[in-house]
Amino acid sequence: MQEITIDYALRATWQSVARMYNEEAKKFGSTMAVGFTLLSIDPKKGTPSTSLGPKMGMEATSLSRILKSMEEKGLIERRPNPDDGRGVLIYLTPFGLEKRKDSKDVVLKFNEVVKEQLSQEQLNSFFEVMDTINHIVAEKKIFNTETTTK
Repeated sequence: MQEITIDYALRATWQSVARMYNEEAKKFGSTMAVGFTLLSIDPKKGTPSTSLGPKMGMEATSLSRILKSMEEKGLIERRPNPDDGRGVLIYLTPFGLEKRKDSKDVVLKFNEVVKEQLSQEQLNSFFEVMDTINHIVAEKKIFNTETTTK
C-alpha cells in the first residue's frame, strides 16, 4: 500500500469538510464561502474591506465577487471608513447578522461532534501539528527563492 502524504491528508480532509459545509449552506440558500465571509466580518464594528482577503486567505478578485453577491442579497453594506477616507468598511445588515448566526451554529455543531469523538490529548496534538505546519509554511522553510531557482 502506498504511503499517504501529509499534503494528501490535509487536502482530502479539507475537501470533505468543505463539501459538508456547502451541502449544509445550500439548506440556507447560501455557500460555504458566504458563511465564512459572514463569520470574518466584525458584527459590531464592521471590517475594512482590505483586511478581509488576507484574514480569509482569499484573493481580492474572488472576495470582490462574494462581497458583490452578498450585497445584492442584502447581507452586507459598504460604508466609508471614518478613519480612512479612501477605505470602505463592510457591515452586516440585520439579515446578515441572522445568517451569520446560522453559519456560526453550523461551525459550532461541527466542532462539538468532532470533539465528542476525540480525547483532549488528541485535540491538543492536532492543533500542535497544525501550528507546526503553519509555522513551517509561514517561515518559508520548504520552498524559498534559493531552493526553487536552482
